[in-house]
Amino acid sequence: MVFVPGYSEGTARKVLYVGKRAFVHEEFSLYDDLERDYAFMNVYSGVVADSAGVLSNVGRLVDNTGAQGFAWGQPLPPSVDVFGYPAGPHPDGTLPYTGQTLERSTGAASGLAAPELSAEWLLGVDSPFTGEGSLGSAWLPRYDADRGLGHLNGITMSVSDTDADNRYDTGVSPYFDSQTATVDKTAAAAWTGRIV
Repeated sequence: MVFVPGYSEGTARKVLYVGKRAFVHEEFSLYDDLERDYAFMNVYSGVVADSAGVLSNVGRLVDNTGAQGFAWGQPLPPSVDVFGYPAGPHPDGTLPYTGQTLERSTGAASGLAAPELSAEWLLGVDSPFTGEGSLGSAWLPRYDADRGLGHLNGITMSVSDTDADNRYDTGVSPYFDSQTATVDKTAAAAWTGRIV
């Protein structure tokens, strides 16, 4: 797994961040509990290749790109900004997104019962994103567009067509609670280091 910051329309910075280790909740890894369907990934320091293909270290991801905050145990926000690269079709076959640019959707948030997902407590947000390319998308309630900052408080783990019109209209996320925070803190404490 590699992360390429700033990707848009087939171009990106030449920096790559290689994943080192993923941290998941035990109930997801052992029992596929979808209420714990999230992961926190450590990446090595970034690398860039010169014209001869020689790699050099460019430092930590957060130092080079900045980062969003992380929030858990929050009351349900009135609306959420969802960011992702949706690419797949709606059930009706329409293909509204290319997956080549970062898209943003803002919608009302609500609690969601999803018996088809065997989950008792999930969150939903009004979002037209299709699943392909947007699963794992960041949810940032109270996002400050002028500063480009917010606090991660959910991720798209599924999409749904709640009004049966053959078009996805809802993103679905686990609720981030103190157990989510424990997984995040465990990941944050893990050393990653450098490739070169």
